[in-house]
Amino acid sequence: MYTIEFKEEALRPRERLMDKGAEQLSNQELLAILLRTGTRQDSVLNLSTKILNDLDSLADFRKLSLQELQTISGIGKVKSIEIKAMLEFARRISESDYLNSERILSSERIARKMMFELGDKQQEHLVAIYLDTQNRIIEQRTIFIGTVRRSIAEPREILHFACRNMATSLIIVHNHPSGSVSPSENDLQFTQKIKRSCEDIGIVCLDHIIVGKKDYYSFREETNLL
Repeated sequence: MYTIEFKEEALRPRERLMDKGAEQLSNQELLAILLRTGTRQDSVLNLSTKILNDLDSLADFRKLSLQELQTISGIGKVKSIEIKAMLEFARRISESDYLNSERILSSERIARKMMFELGDKQQEHLVAIYLDTQNRIIEQRTIFIGTVRRSIAEPREILHFACRNMATSLIIVHNHPSGSVSPSENDLQFTQKIKRSCEDIGIVCLDHIIVGKKDYYSFREETNLL
């Protein structure tokens, strides 16, 4: 057993946050606040710097699993859980702010958002975005996560939540884990099917978007189906 001395250096980020505001702190200082303590070899600021230097980008931090976080010197089970909880809470705040204020004015705008959310998924996810009369998002819901035997949802599953939300229009988004965003024959047939189903109950299907990690395909932009 040994005791880690809580040195003045470790307190500086907290003091700077109180004096200057969180937005003035570096990535290392923000991470140091979350870690709280360093190791026998490194101060908490040095530890934060080493952790961030091992990442290709700050975005990669979000992708680390609990097990991967615990392989980093200075991050044990408790700290890894706290970090994952913080990252998820931050993501939900960002998503909530977007949902409450954003008007969907272009396929590209929603595609960029969904590329970030779905681009790294290893399974096919189908998401329905329900909109009001002002094209504001009422709800974004994951309808289906693909399996080997089945890779697309049925319109009734999508329209159930459209009716429950009293949506006037919707956008369907799904990812291709392969990275290629070219639509398959099943994608074409599904787009036609969901359009007909929406029309039958008076809801507008604004678009069906396929996303990969770095690109997207919009049926509204590329075809005359919608």
